[in-house]
Amino acid sequence: MKYVIASDIHGSAYYCRLLKERYREEGGGKLLLLGDLLYHGARNALPEEYSTLETAAILNSMKEDILCVRGNCDSDVDAMVLEFPITASFALLPVGKRTLVLTHGHNEYACLKKGDVLVNGHFHVPAFEQRGNFLYVNCGSVSIPKENSPHSYLVLEDEVLTWKDVETGAPFRSEKL
Repeated sequence: MKYVIASDIHGSAYYCRLLKERYREEGGGKLLLLGDLLYHGARNALPEEYSTLETAAILNSMKEDILCVRGNCDSDVDAMVLEFPITASFALLPVGKRTLVLTHGHNEYACLKKGDVLVNGHFHVPAFEQRGNFLYVNCGSVSIPKENSPHSYLVLEDEVLTWKDVETGAPFRSEKL
């Protein structure tokens, strides 16, 4: 199955629409959202076309395709306007001989085993690096990228991760798990 993995929409209806377009273009089987869907957070400037209700409507139109974990900016109130679960702190996804531990990234996870892949957002910077006995992957941010990184999302297919620019759909990095 082909997965699209994204994080940190932060209420940007503009970037959420682009993510929805890219997801459809990718022909993804599931959209894995790693938190911070609606609220922009106190440390971030307002993203382009900030509209929590419009963002919620866009995401709700895709509810059958979404698997989501909770971010540090997601609240119980957000869960009331979204038509899919957002309160899980993590999810596990077996891929080949590895297990992907999907989180937002603001908490530590002691359940990581040798060979696991920790996949998160939170820091808004794409990453792929070995950390001790696990692999660390960050999908970047859909709407508020940091450190001059592009507005990004990940595609996972056939054990290959490809980071793509949400504005153009162009790949800018690929790595084999």
